[in-house]
Amino acid sequence: QVQLVESGGGLVQAGGSLRLSCAASGRTFSSYSMGWFRQAPGKEREFVATIRRSSGTTYYADSVKGRFTISRDNAKNTVYLQMFSLKPEDTAVYYCAAKMSIGSNRARDYEYWGQGTQVTVSS
Repeated sequence: QVQLVESGGGLVQAGGSLRLSCAASGRTFSSYSMGWFRQAPGKEREFVATIRRSSGTTYYADSVKGRFTISRDNAKNTVYLQMFSLKPEDTAVYYCAAKMSIGSNRARDYEYWGQGTQVTVSS
């Protein structure tokens, strides 16, 4: 069982930056690949980024590639999403998620989810 708690969301102007954090409970954090997803009002939840449990290999949605960076600190049981050059279309609730084995860009593959943190980018 893994519990995930996101933080770091807020209101930022276009072009600004935010860093989201996701703290995980449990002693097996390093066994999980982690992902970030987001959901805007009226839209489906979409993949943002994932980081593999062992290799630390990362993958990004095309819409955020070059602007967002996912990272993890296994000693702190935390995964981060550093977001630069934010755009109004990045406005959404951001969720972190965990799954055993390799990462995935499909929300249905993830077993555990946080409650989400709101990111709002003003133009």
